Amino acid sequence: GQIIPERRFVEAINRQAYQYETGDFPTEWEAWIRKKRKDPPTIEEILKNENYREEMKRKIKDVSEKDKLLQAKEYKEGLVAEPGHTRVKGHASAPYYGKEEPSQDPTSTASTFQPGSWMPPGSGSSHKK
Repeated sequence: GQIIPERRFVEAINRQAYQYETGDFPTEWEAWIRKKRKDPPTIEEILKNENYREEMKRKIKDVSEKDKLLQAKEYKEGLVAEPGHTRVKGHASAPYYGKEEPSQDPTSTASTFQPGSWMPPGSGSSHKK
């Protein structure tokens, strides 16, 4: 009068069971083994999904390259400001002991952040980048 749950498993052919790693099996088979889907996948389904994944990777790469080119063009034309860089002085766990002099560059030390300050052109304390 007891109901025994169905067991699903894969028999290793060319390797020992412990040598298999994540990604060695198609995701459709893993879903069937883990009872996330009712029926086992077909070869056609696996190939269709694999082709779809490759196509998506290719499209993502193309879009990413176009975005980089557009961003470089916008930087060049001055439409978008380039991201600033924060200069770190000293070690992150030690406070900075030194001359507190206004700087055009933002600085970060330990738990403090000092944004860059505006310096008039030609002032003596400004430095060239």
